[in-house]
Amino acid sequence: MPGERTRGDALTQVFRIPEFRALWAAELISVAGDQLARIALAVLVYGRTGSAGWAATVYALTFLPALIGGLLLGGLADRYRRREVMVVTDVVRAVLVGLMAIPGLSLWALCALLVVVVLISAVHSAAQSALLPAVLPGEHYERGLAVRQITSQSVQLAAFAGGGLLLLVVSPVAALALNAVSFIVSAVVLRLGVAERPPPDRMTEDPGDPGAATEAAPPGRPRGSLLHDGIDALGQILSDPSRRALLCLVWLVSCYVVPEALAAPYAASFGGGPLAVGLLMAADPMGSIVGAFLFSRFVPAHRRSRLVGIIAALAGVPLALCILAPGLPVSILLWALSGALATGYLVQAQALFVRATPDAERGRVVGVAASGLVATQGIGVFAGGLLADVWDPTVAVAVAGVTGSVLAAVAALAWRSAGRSGRDVPVAATVDGGH
Repeated sequence: MPGERTRGDALTQVFRIPEFRALWAAELISVAGDQLARIALAVLVYGRTGSAGWAATVYALTFLPALIGGLLLGGLADRYRRREVMVVTDVVRAVLVGLMAIPGLSLWALCALLVVVVLISAVHSAAQSALLPAVLPGEHYERGLAVRQITSQSVQLAAFAGGGLLLLVVSPVAALALNAVSFIVSAVVLRLGVAERPPPDRMTEDPGDPGAATEAAPPGRPRGSLLHDGIDALGQILSDPSRRALLCLVWLVSCYVVPEALAAPYAASFGGGPLAVGLLMAADPMGSIVGAFLFSRFVPAHRRSRLVGIIAALAGVPLALCILAPGLPVSILLWALSGALATGYLVQAQALFVRATPDAERGRVVGVAASGLVATQGIGVFAGGLLADVWDPTVAVAVAGVTGSVLAAVAALAWRSAGRSGRDVPVAATVDGGH
């Protein structure tokens, strides 16, 4: 029946939009290159130093600078044409990673270049996230987010399986060179496949009345510094009950990534070896792929926003059951189920948050939100590690699940309260308007 075919093709409909195909392909290419580079850096540094501490430090540097990159530099995505921001950052990253591939480069220089690469990556992510709603109108936006989530998790699984094997064929230096090439390819795809759009209009404030908007600032020359943009974005989020609650829902996914970081001690608690660790680490991304697909295909669009808080709270229940020490097969199922539920609510919460943010402010606001997500994940993993040392890995995983469920319930109630006050009516209208 035609209706059934439309429903079955829901996710693939976004690929009929040429600009999304370009954005998706560019992201897929660069993410694959990044995953290969992370493994290559770990192998390169450990092989040169023999120090697990150095290897862990360099691996951490592929994430941590994003904490400040989104806050300090995300505003660039609101000052300039977003396509050009992505193209320029890709080219700059290609040059920097190419320098990292120079044989014999000192470790300090390698780390310095890596920090700059990750900082610039935060700008690219902010511009991409801000541009996506313009490329995918109406309900296509949620579908596009689901497709990106499925893709990123699939790449992560492929990296677990194939990254190490590839490094048996090519050297770590050659892998870094391939990553540099991936950025060039991404830049070309974006330049040719994404339409040129003017910079988002930025309104200046009347000096005599901070709350009064005056004429739009000239393109590329908005008022204030980049630091001011970041602080202003944070203030906007905190002052808006609806977005504040949605961001809490997004950030609390940090509770649900704790098990992946504890896979090794968790497996050791019941005598599991490296194979058990790998299966446990793969459970969450595999569940995420399934969850994004099922949520986007089978949950009616007009019900998704209503289910966000419920699904967010339920995502912690499977992890809480790990307190029973269920063994490897059941643990894999529980972790995969948690990953599926967490991804289902995360995609919708992100969509609601971005839709509630005016286009002219999306770059900096999304940059701050993304930085906070990285920070909370780091805090969650650190706290989970402490709990695993003090008590037991199964207890730590269970505590993470219970904490996530409780925080989700609180955030969901806050978001519902904001909706009753009428402050998030534009969000609901936007989401439901495309059905």
